[in-house]
Amino acid sequence: MKSENPDAQSAAPLLPELLSPETQCPRGGASVSGAVFNVSTSMIGAGIMSIPATFKVLGVIPGFILILIVALSVEITVEFLLRYTNSGKAVTYGGLMAESFGKIGSVALQVCVMVTNLGAMIIYLIIIGDVLSGNQSEGTLHLGVLQEWFGIHWWNSRACALLFVMLFILLPFLLLRSIESLKHASALSILLAVLFVAICSAMAIHAMWEGKTERLRLVPDFANGVSFFDLFTTIPVFATSFGCHVNIHPVRAELNRPSEMSSAVRISLVLCVVIYFAVGFFGYLLFGDSIMADMLVNFDQSSDSVIGSLLNDTVRLSYAIHLMMVFPVMNFSLRANVDELFFPRKPILATDTFRFISITSILLAFIYVVAVAIPNIWYFFQFMGTTTVMCLMFIFPSAIILRDVHGISRRRDKIVAVSVIILAVGTSLTAISSNVYSYMSKK
Repeated sequence: MKSENPDAQSAAPLLPELLSPETQCPRGGASVSGAVFNVSTSMIGAGIMSIPATFKVLGVIPGFILILIVALSVEITVEFLLRYTNSGKAVTYGGLMAESFGKIGSVALQVCVMVTNLGAMIIYLIIIGDVLSGNQSEGTLHLGVLQEWFGIHWWNSRACALLFVMLFILLPFLLLRSIESLKHASALSILLAVLFVAICSAMAIHAMWEGKTERLRLVPDFANGVSFFDLFTTIPVFATSFGCHVNIHPVRAELNRPSEMSSAVRISLVLCVVIYFAVGFFGYLLFGDSIMADMLVNFDQSSDSVIGSLLNDTVRLSYAIHLMMVFPVMNFSLRANVDELFFPRKPILATDTFRFISITSILLAFIYVVAVAIPNIWYFFQFMGTTTVMCLMFIFPSAIILRDVHGISRRRDKIVAVSVIILAVGTSLTAISSNVYSYMSKK
């Protein structure tokens, strides 16, 4: 019979101290299908919205190849983490970093998790604002659902609409102390994501049947403004879309047979490759070169029929609600890591109501201000994808292999690890340089 307090478990930090085999939590007996569901959920987030825009830069064929390359790299680095987890006493990602690099390693990972989750939640709020109140980019005004229904007013502006969403929809979920309370919301979020993909694909196929689709570009169009270095700016988007490393250990802990985690990750990656290519291909087919960094903005187009308009609004609202349901889940690990970093010697967060509410409120206020001030998700994808996400997905797992505290790394593993680090760092530097150059050239 279990005697643990579930509230205390849910509020525990994402990166706890190393545990001995005798003190590890008992297995929950979860199935492989449940693990696939959880890992896939951690991947399928806001990144799916920017994948069609990468096809505009890369073309269809290089876009598909890059999806496969990133998925393969994720499979390799996850296998690195699982191998060292099976060989040592650490049962968390932070524990692995602490084993290999001490306190500095665990704190570095903790900071990266915080920055990544904070950036993801800002992205979610920006997309919700795009859906409700529209977006203006490159001189073109894209109306939101509220503006299409009621006209443009002060109360349905981005600032007011997001404030309403945060106070009356998100905040009640964020104040729940147990993540178990969000299980139904998480199930709804996945259903809505699948609905989005299905409707988007059906609309593109119908438009193609009627001859209304845009001409696809199979390879990069270097003759019309696309440079070789622009190609590297798309990699951070894919990296962000496949990020699941932080959730690998919590999902593994619930499996009755931890050895099945590798299979669950592979199945999840195959599922996500199919979904990402479908969204990228059909989204680009539907909108062509007019595709926005946030594809949801493109669905403000007028339709010739009531059904078409209804589908446009359904697509946008379904994904906005999906992100509203994912937002509280991301907040749990963010809040726990902030508390662990700034209050390492204080009692657990769940027992301190004032600190719990204070951290929640401060984080929410910061996310709101940034989402209103910088309404463009492309910048956040590029920043996270070239910094913290690259560290969490590629650099840290490879560094653990090279450190080899358990003496289990083979020569081939170290060669692969060095190659992954070189590619990750090289891609990051090239993408950052390209972004800085593009920004300076526009001034």
